Amino acid sequence: MSGQIDRRAFLNMGYGMYIVSTEAEGKANGQIANTVFQVCSNPPLIAAAISKNNLTHEYILKAKKFSITILDEETPMIFIGTFGFRSGRVIDKFEKTAHTKGESGVPVVTEHATAVFELKLVDQADAVTHTLFIGEVTRAEVLNEKSSLTYKHYREVIKGKTPVDSPTFIPEEKKN
Repeated sequence: MSGQIDRRAFLNMGYGMYIVSTEAEGKANGQIANTVFQVCSNPPLIAAAISKNNLTHEYILKAKKFSITILDEETPMIFIGTFGFRSGRVIDKFEKTAHTKGESGVPVVTEHATAVFELKLVDQADAVTHTLFIGEVTRAEVLNEKSSLTYKHYREVIKGKTPVDSPTFIPEEKKN
């Protein structure tokens, strides 16, 4: 072992594809996230890594609550693009997206969803370019039994790209 960091090694970690949504001051926003994981079961806590550059980050800080949607494997690229490559500062991502208003008041995306969660923010940790938001689950529901979309399927089968602000972004190496 060389001591060097081969960033491709991180792609062997298990990731899913999620939409993290919230609402602040009457405006809804959501984004694609691949770094979402259960922290503990009692109380049920889930963490989501959100880029500090994203509008969703700003809204979670204000609202202190958010939702997580687990996407199904059949989610089309155009849908992923709306939440992953377009800013809520420019478009209304919920205008043409099936969603409900959760019990907590946050938007919950139901389109292409296998399961959904509502969470109240209980803690956060600084992670340089991202914040790790830790939420206590206040509601969880399975919507269907379809296979959940993994990040590996997104990259290798759908041929999806990784945005610069994603934790799994790998800069292209310069060719001499």
